[in-house]
Amino acid sequence: MKNHLDIVNFVGDLQNLQQYQDIHWEGPFQGYINLVVENPNIARTAYQRIADMILSYGTSIRREFNREIIHYHFFDDHFNEGRDAVFGIDAALMKLVNIFRAAASEYGTEKRVILLHGPVGSAKSTICRLLKRGLEHYSRTAQGALYSFRWISNGDKYVKNELLGGHDSFACPMHEEPLHVIPEDMRHSLLEQLNRGRGDGERRMRIRAGLCPPCRFIFRSLHRHYHNDWTKIISHVQVMRLNLSEKDRVGIGTFQPKDEKNQDSTELTGDINYRKIAIYGSDSDPRAFNFDGEFNIANRGMIEFIEVLKLDVAFLYDLLGASQEHVVKPKKFAQTDIDEAIIGHTNEPEYRKLQNNEFMEALRDRTVKIDIPYITKWSEEVKIYKKDFNSQRIRGKHIAPHTLEIASLWAVLTRLEVPKKSNMSLLQKLKLYDGKLLSGYTDESVEELKKEVHREGLEGISPRYIQDKISNALVNIRDTNQGCINPFMVIRELEDGLNHHSLLNNEEQKKHYRELLVIARQEYEDLVKSEVQRALSAEEEVLQQLCSNYIDNVKAYTQRGRVLNRYTGEYQDPDERLMRSIEERIDIPESRKDDFRREIMNYIGALSLDGKQFDYKINDRLRRALELKVFEDQKDQLKLSSILNSVIDRNTQEKLDVVKGRLIKNYGYCEICSSDVLNFVASIFARGDVRKQP
Repeated sequence: MKNHLDIVNFVGDLQNLQQYQDIHWEGPFQGYINLVVENPNIARTAYQRIADMILSYGTSIRREFNREIIHYHFFDDHFNEGRDAVFGIDAALMKLVNIFRAAASEYGTEKRVILLHGPVGSAKSTICRLLKRGLEHYSRTAQGALYSFRWISNGDKYVKNELLGGHDSFACPMHEEPLHVIPEDMRHSLLEQLNRGRGDGERRMRIRAGLCPPCRFIFRSLHRHYHNDWTKIISHVQVMRLNLSEKDRVGIGTFQPKDEKNQDSTELTGDINYRKIAIYGSDSDPRAFNFDGEFNIANRGMIEFIEVLKLDVAFLYDLLGASQEHVVKPKKFAQTDIDEAIIGHTNEPEYRKLQNNEFMEALRDRTVKIDIPYITKWSEEVKIYKKDFNSQRIRGKHIAPHTLEIASLWAVLTRLEVPKKSNMSLLQKLKLYDGKLLSGYTDESVEELKKEVHREGLEGISPRYIQDKISNALVNIRDTNQGCINPFMVIRELEDGLNHHSLLNNEEQKKHYRELLVIARQEYEDLVKSEVQRALSAEEEVLQQLCSNYIDNVKAYTQRGRVLNRYTGEYQDPDERLMRSIEERIDIPESRKDDFRREIMNYIGALSLDGKQFDYKINDRLRRALELKVFEDQKDQLKLSSILNSVIDRNTQEKLDVVKGRLIKNYGYCEICSSDVLNFVASIFARGDVRKQP
């Protein structure tokens, strides 16, 4: 008999009823004041809350080309399992967070529209989505708690029938801070009490905004009803925990312009509710007005303007007031206070239109622009595709090693400006940006490269194009039952797609991108030759013995001594031929051999002083030289080119199987792509291409 899942009890066990009670707390106004005294942060402004939210996830600092780069872990998207993680643009994100932090301290940027500017697919929307999801999650934590209020009848028939439209409660439509019900003439004294004992470095609480029109109407009516007795007025105020939610339109708004003929400013500031006019008797009664425009519902959080510069000019007046004065003007009502971060994003053509439009001068003056470029660091670009194309998402398929890396390499190459140094290639520049060490170049060299560029990262191929072509390759192998895609399949898709790329109209640019694909293909050939060479020369004892012989000879050479021959028992001069046969594998010229040998001995000496033993594996250059030397010595034993023959003898097949096993175990190949890569490297050797690796 099958075990049936008791879905009701299963879900019931997953519930956290205590957590539900915490995030749906309700209580009297005095209870809220007690909470504020214990934790003044619950009365923060929207910018303060966003800044604290980002910082709450922690930071890490790294040195990059003589600069200190702060990585904010918030943008790793831990609260959503990394689905919207942002990679490789830490410098741009630092600028964004600095704006939030300045706005939180009220240094002026809280009065600006934050404009994310960059090419299509550069993560502008993703950043906004992260901030919105982050606010939703943060508002449900103890650190991010915030509160609003509703008016309640409290058993008073006059309040219920005359003020609340026959209902027992009326929630503030703009989710206001409960402290706004404190009359302005009493605020100074209350704030003195609340801020008592707070140091100069701590944020001081402020109450600047007033009540929204319907809440002000109810407050004034109660004021008359109770003859100015505020203690009785607040008996009709019930405070409740506020949980921000874009879908529920609480504290998070999103506005997307439609075509110019259909744009209506009431979408931002609300409109009259004609059905309620019959209840309240007048269209000038604020209770008969829907304060549900995007500016209204985004109060206490943030509003995102998608393609903000496509807004009709009439909308700009609302935007200017909302940013500079923190007010909006609903139809037929006074200016209404708001507290929210205003973030828009746009692309290059729209921004150029803004610059050329003299009527937009006021908006330009109230805008803080942050460039969100494409990634120009190879290893960071790879992370995008590894997130999207991993074993969990492409079940039953396999992506050969280096497939995503080569696609990423080409994408980054298209975004880099050609270096002005005549002796530097675009590929070398890419590797320097990625932190690779190249002979003759330092961190200062990279700083110079970055200073000479003007639009690097603002042009080139979008990650979306790469994702689309990898998807095409995956679909194609499903149709042909191959089960594995390799870099050549993806390169073919990338090249074919250039003919139909919707954003590429320049034939010269297409030609340049095809030339970069040739560079990417050559880099792949170098990578797989290196891996096959290592798989062939992976016999640990042989490498250890060769290393030991080399070190003995180098030691004798640098100390002007002799080497003991273990077989004859005689001392002899250092074996120059052996040392050079290893050093030449990594292009150490005759003129630099002494420097390299002293470098090796100094390295061993430093390890010895620290009580550590030398291991060739931790010195990448020496490891590479030893592997290439062993490969050159052993490749003829395997006769790799024999793979291309239709008949392979048993001994060769056994050796090939060992090499394939190493490729599968050590480098992530599968049965299909390990055979493919061996055939490919065999064809390279068959045509005599045995270029040394860099």
